[in-house]
Amino acid sequence: MIRIYHNSRCSKSRGTLALLEGRDVEVVHYLDTPPDAAELKRLLQLLGIPARQLLRSGEASYKQLGLADPALDDEALVAAMVAHPILIERPIVVANGKAAIGRPPEAVLEIL
Repeated sequence: MIRIYHNSRCSKSRGTLALLEGRDVEVVHYLDTPPDAAELKRLLQLLGIPARQLLRSGEASYKQLGLADPALDDEALVAAMVAHPILIERPIVVANGKAAIGRPPEAVLEIL
C-alpha cells in the first residue's frame, strides 16, 4: 500500500499522484484530516529530516507564528504543523517502510 499526503490545489502534489496512477494508493487529504503529532514524527523519521525541513516557509502562517526563530525545537515545530497543516511540505509519499517528498514528483519513484 502506498500513502500520499495530498493537496489537490498543489501542482507538485497532483503530478506526484499522477505518477502513482494504476497502483494501490491511499490518498490522505491532509488539510481536511491532518496528521497528529505522532504521525508527523513518524513521517519525519521515515524522511530522515528535522521538522524545520518539512515546513513551508513561504506560508503566511510561518511568518505570523514566528517559526523562523532558530530557538524553536522540533516539538514546537511539529505542534505548529499539527495546528496549521498548511505548513506541511507536500506531497509526502510513504511506501515500503520509506517516505519521500514529491519535489520534484519523480523523487518518490526511488521508494516504490
